[in-house]
Amino acid sequence: MDIVLETSAVFFSALLSATLIPATSEAVLIATVLNGNTNLWILALTATFGNTAGAIINWAIGTFLSGLSKKSWFPISSKMIVKAEGHFNKYGIWSLLFSWLPIIGDPLTLVAGYLKVPFLTFCVLVFIGKAARYFFIVQFFSGS
Repeated sequence: MDIVLETSAVFFSALLSATLIPATSEAVLIATVLNGNTNLWILALTATFGNTAGAIINWAIGTFLSGLSKKSWFPISSKMIVKAEGHFNKYGIWSLLFSWLPIIGDPLTLVAGYLKVPFLTFCVLVFIGKAARYFFIVQFFSGS
């Protein structure tokens, strides 16, 4: 497979899987690693940037939703919002290092946007967490 096509597939699968749309980037990344035609560092960085970009989309949606939460038609109850805020505040912004975790990671990035976590802080913490995950996967499956 062409290197540009491989890295594009890794990037977009990682981006999609970081949004609230159910997807998995690990399968695409592992298949690409096992194919052996692309630099492992480039694959890990590509997946990290894609997954971070998807988390930024969630953050932006959360930021947008925060301005709408007082509307009577808003679909999320204030009780659910208070509960999400409580969980996030309990662990603080450092919990964003775990935004790569299945099930809780995507909503975590959405809540961070809703609570207006500063963009740069958000990006740095999310990037570090996601990079650790993807570099581990690449190392584990490359046999290096």
